[in-house]
Amino acid sequence: MFSFDDYREIIRIIKSTGRQCSYAQALNRDKFIIMRHDVEYSVDRAYQLAKVEQSMDFISTYFFQWTNNSYNILSKKNMDIIKDMHERGQHIGLHFALNGMTDMQQIRKRIKMEIEILSEMFGFEITEFSVHRPSGDVLKENIKLDGILNAYQDEFFTFADNVTEGTPLQVKYMSDANHIWRYGYPDEANITGFDKVQILTHPFAWCRKGYDNFENYKALIQEKYIELVDSVDNECKDFGEYRDYFMEKEVR
Repeated sequence: MFSFDDYREIIRIIKSTGRQCSYAQALNRDKFIIMRHDVEYSVDRAYQLAKVEQSMDFISTYFFQWTNNSYNILSKKNMDIIKDMHERGQHIGLHFALNGMTDMQQIRKRIKMEIEILSEMFGFEITEFSVHRPSGDVLKENIKLDGILNAYQDEFFTFADNVTEGTPLQVKYMSDANHIWRYGYPDEANITGFDKVQILTHPFAWCRKGYDNFENYKALIQEKYIELVDSVDNECKDFGEYRDYFMEKEVR
């Protein structure tokens, strides 16, 4: 359920409804389907998923972290990738990490600050954010900021303490968190059976072959390993003689 072909089928269903839209567009619609991606470990995998979307003339929103330990959003390579995604029509937002913050006013100020900095660095306006691992308190807070849209504000997301099949929801929300589809799989019944739908994927979980959880992590770590070897090789003149040794190693 996590191959590019699986993802193409989800896109096909969404496009058949004619209800795909951005967060800004959804504010003025009684029916919508929003596709969102929270980028956790790999900008490269987000880029590959965006290419799948582009091949199907589909646009979604990608949220990138500012304080992620697995990738540097401001490295030249990643900035070039994200700028290219933006130029191709994809929406770019901030994936905001709470990092232990609980004071709602502090959280609001920090979100605005990070969005302002990223907008300046990338050279285009960022006006949307999603919260990384949001607490119940943050979801209940229904954070709204002037000129900035929250993926979890009540126009796009219905908060409930315990969601069951019988829980009344204004917005049908589906997420592939931890390689598990929570609150339903985005098949035709779930996508077309609700007026308002938000779908969240994490691009690191998706690849051409569609691995299970273990094989996916194994492949991801191998990709990051190679990325580190390449980075060291590009920075250190004396690393060249060791490169072949490290490239022959495999993640076991």
